[in-house]
Amino acid sequence: MVKRTHGYRYKTRKLLRKKPREKGLSGLSRLLYEYKVGDKVIIDIDSTFISTAPHRRYQGKVGTVVGMRGRAYVIETFLGDKKKIIITTPEHLKPYQGGS
Repeated sequence: MVKRTHGYRYKTRKLLRKKPREKGLSGLSRLLYEYKVGDKVIIDIDSTFISTAPHRRYQGKVGTVVGMRGRAYVIETFLGDKKKIIITTPEHLKPYQGGS
């Protein structure tokens, strides 16, 4: 028996796949959007940029921008009732449009 690996991108084949019409780089508007401290964002992993991608467990989570670190944003989100800090670049963020 060969031991099964459980790496960082384990079980992400469906989650991080791009649809045929989405392939390639995403639009400039997503990269040029400026987030301010206190803005709510959705973590939407772009599989084109692997090195700055947060863990797959945060895909789709809503968080709050609490600061910047270089060109990356520091995002505070909750996993259950635990507060988590994620540092990621704007390629993996979308502005949150929901009410309240």
